[in-house]
Amino acid sequence: MRTESRRWELDAMRGLMLVLMALTHFPTRLSDPMGQPFGYVSAAEGFVLLSAYMAGLVYSTTARRKGDEPMKSAFFNRALKLYACQLALLLFAFTLIAGIALIGREDAVTGLLGFYLERPVVAMVSASLLLYNPALLDILPIYIVFMLISPIVLLHGMEHGWRGVMALSLLLWLGAQFGLGSALFQTLTGWFDMPLQYQDLGAFSMLGWQFLWVFGLWMGTSHSEPDAQTTHFPRWMVGTALVLAISAFLWRHAVGQTPLPGYPGINLMFDKWQLGPLRLINVMALMLLLMHFAPWLKRRLPRVQMLETLGMAALPVFCAHLVVALLALGLFGSARPDRPFSVDLLILFTGFYALYAVARYAVSRDQSKAAHKKTRTIGPVHMRPSESS
Repeated sequence: MRTESRRWELDAMRGLMLVLMALTHFPTRLSDPMGQPFGYVSAAEGFVLLSAYMAGLVYSTTARRKGDEPMKSAFFNRALKLYACQLALLLFAFTLIAGIALIGREDAVTGLLGFYLERPVVAMVSASLLLYNPALLDILPIYIVFMLISPIVLLHGMEHGWRGVMALSLLLWLGAQFGLGSALFQTLTGWFDMPLQYQDLGAFSMLGWQFLWVFGLWMGTSHSEPDAQTTHFPRWMVGTALVLAISAFLWRHAVGQTPLPGYPGINLMFDKWQLGPLRLINVMALMLLLMHFAPWLKRRLPRVQMLETLGMAALPVFCAHLVVALLALGLFGSARPDRPFSVDLLILFTGFYALYAVARYAVSRDQSKAAHKKTRTIGPVHMRPSESS
């Protein structure tokens, strides 16, 4: 997505989310301590919320300036691009990564691609239909579905208001907490022999995570309106959010990524894959604080060009980080405390060097395309006869 005037702070935040995701997915000693560093919230929540916000910001403006059809086409083309990326990643995983894992007998990858190794044809067909989504490769499919349904959500929200949309989205999220997704899967597949299990669809609950997407879409659309005002929160709300965020941060780093070991019922309230209620509260508290302190932070924090570059090329960098993570898993296996620290440094240095190189190339390519398009739009400058003599 490109806007006429990019907001560097949004690019930097997306870049930060990509760095945190890479640190989590690269199999090194930093995977665990860098997972959920701000509380019981991961980089995935921030990335989805930011992506939805930017989609609402950009595509609602497209709808107002150019009409509904160009906006729908923009969403569809973006979804098509995401689908092409997903197919490329699947091909990479099912060929090179699977081969490396089988030769090296690496359990980290053979476990990840277990269904594919057992039933390769079924796995390839179902993966191309976005039904089979192994770990690490289960993020883009929900993004694709969200992009495809976004034009309907966006148009309804812009024409009829967002209350009904948000209420329905909240009901679906609530249903996900009580197993609505698996119940629908069992109902839809109860009439025929389905080779896939519900868990093969991917770890992320689409019904749970759609709320975060719809919420971000609503915020981006609201902030794109010509008469949009800066959001101000009451002092009591900011104070409550601050207490919740600090408490979650301290608890996470004192206890660990599992809030209450031995109490699965309570831990389910913080569940990442279903976007549990206490986790969602943590997300909203951090988002409110970020929005409240954004002007102050924007004035005082230095700009980090590397993060902005990564954020500007979010999709290529995201795909590249999965390639690096899969290669590292295939070659070195999961993170182990007994592994030489030099191996972890090699993974981190090579991985982040590759991500930044991909980002620089993608940004440079996009800028060249934009300059070429602008030149073609303006056309050549023709001089009058008197000027050429």
